[in-house]
Amino acid sequence: MLEPNGVFQFTERGFNPPAHGILRKGTVGEVYNVGGHNEMRNIDIVRLICRKLGKPESLITFVADRKGHDMRYAIDPGKIHRELARLPETKFADGLDRTIDWYLTHREWWETIISGEYQNYYEKMYGKR
Repeated sequence: MLEPNGVFQFTERGFNPPAHGILRKGTVGEVYNVGGHNEMRNIDIVRLICRKLGKPESLITFVADRKGHDMRYAIDPGKIHRELARLPETKFADGLDRTIDWYLTHREWWETIISGEYQNYYEKMYGKR
């Protein structure tokens, strides 16, 4: 059985170096795939997160795949590397650490979402459209 996996790219909020490089140096009409050469299984990323948080892997709950679920998200970023000399600026492990640290520092942001308050706001603003 295939295990779900993908290629992951860390991007700072508000600035996207790959997009900026494409706008400055890219050819109009060309397609540039952006990737980090770091294809990983989803379960391995979940295990890294557990380790970073000091949590046991026994907390991991497996669920059935949704219908139409892609088992693999993979791209070839060779063109952007060759033509625009674009390589990832942040290693995957560093980006994951920074992302986890952000969520730990901004707890109030995600607690509002999981509390249901966000869903109530969404329904109030957009529910009757």
